[in-house]
Amino acid sequence: MIASKPRVRFAPSPTGPLHMGGVRTALYNYLFARNTGGSFIVRIEDTDQNRFVEGAEPYIFEALKWCGLEPDESPVHGGDYGPYRQSERKTIYGPYALDLVANGHAYYAFDTEEEVASCRKAAEAEKKVWQYDATTRINMRNSLTLDGAETQRLIEEGHWTIRFKMPDREMITFTDRIRGEVSVNSSVLDDKVLMKSDGMPTYHLANVIDDHLMKVSHVIRGEEWLPSAPLHVMLYRAFGWEHPEFAHLPLILKPEGNGKLSKRDGDKGGFPVFPIEWIDPTTSQPSPGYRESGYFSEAFVNMLLMLGWNSGTEQELFTREEMIQAFSLDRVVKSGARFNPDKARWFNESYLRSKTSDELAPLLEEAMATRRLTPAGTTSHALISICEMMKERCSFVHEMTAAEYLFKAPATYDEKVVKKRWKEQSAELMAGLADALSAINEFGEAQIEKAFNAYLEANELSVGQVLPQFRLLLTGEGGGPSMFAIAAYLGRETTMERLRNGIQKLG
Repeated sequence: MIASKPRVRFAPSPTGPLHMGGVRTALYNYLFARNTGGSFIVRIEDTDQNRFVEGAEPYIFEALKWCGLEPDESPVHGGDYGPYRQSERKTIYGPYALDLVANGHAYYAFDTEEEVASCRKAAEAEKKVWQYDATTRINMRNSLTLDGAETQRLIEEGHWTIRFKMPDREMITFTDRIRGEVSVNSSVLDDKVLMKSDGMPTYHLANVIDDHLMKVSHVIRGEEWLPSAPLHVMLYRAFGWEHPEFAHLPLILKPEGNGKLSKRDGDKGGFPVFPIEWIDPTTSQPSPGYRESGYFSEAFVNMLLMLGWNSGTEQELFTREEMIQAFSLDRVVKSGARFNPDKARWFNESYLRSKTSDELAPLLEEAMATRRLTPAGTTSHALISICEMMKERCSFVHEMTAAEYLFKAPATYDEKVVKKRWKEQSAELMAGLADALSAINEFGEAQIEKAFNAYLEANELSVGQVLPQFRLLLTGEGGGPSMFAIAAYLGRETTMERLRNGIQKLG
């Protein structure tokens, strides 16, 4: 029985780090649940113990927490439909598998892996495709072809699997919320293994049983699971249950070329594909994450939202509440969504510029501590001043620390700027500017600009004759934020010292 209020689940496997595609699946489930007043469940599907990776499950929950995708029910958060790890639900699945056998929807198979592989190899030699299905199972060792005594003996020996008995040449049709009506002929489907003799179910059986028992109303998952949907529909029918609504999300594609975005693409392009840093437990090799690369979690989530969904408007930036209000499965696209690293930077840049300098100052302080940099003047005031000057010029908070002249006097001066801008009369003009600025009562940005303009007017000078040289002596560079803001930030004493030293060095 499916619950009256929507219940959706994100069901990752702890076989490695959570890919950004997985986070998007979690996001769409989360937004759907919040939009409809339903529940968002996280279930850990760890039936494949051979692929289990130490640390993967804690990583999943840390990544979801950073993204603000806190579930209503999970192994961590609890709930009324637990346990929420499939390995802890092992005793649940056996009776259901046996019911399928008893009702004629499944059967015992005793073929070894070598025997099945041999059948495939023989078919390949004839340039054919072999699968264990309605046409081939009559020639295999299973409870459909062996007598009862032999079947029981082999079951007791303990080397068996239970396979689903896929009907022969039947059209399986269901509606997908994103793709519309989907029809598949059962002749192209094989008899999937549902359970092995160790009592551990395969993904397909456990997935269907858990979704039913947890009253999942909508299965929102990646496109890669679409080929499995007909089998799941047939399993629901075999159990006599109503199947949930399906919605298969489009793939996230690599920036260039064909195919799904992968870690290799990230390594090649110099961008992360994981939400937070992953350290491989076997090699201790780190893989970068968006968090450690300086992305705001809100920007990362907003970027994922737009990879496969649109609001039908020109709006691209959404608050969390706006996401919840606007989201619907009807606006999810069918075709793959191409990832653009530059667009990802744009999202972060947009969020950076939307924040106040007071909000950014603590983050800048952390970035500075990493680089062992110290701001001039009173720390809190200096941090805010740096943010004011730099946030319109950066995509990430840590990029603000690249302007080292804000933290220490320039040791060298840009040679190209010196050659182009430093003229015979520049030293004299800079000395005159220093005298004009030193006479200011209050050394603030507005007052510095006023004194600067007065100096130009009194000496009939152009901005180009003075401002680039002023910047060169204070920063050592040829570009940057407002020079009046920089001078005010540095303060009277530091500004005068840098002007004097620069004039002496450049002559």
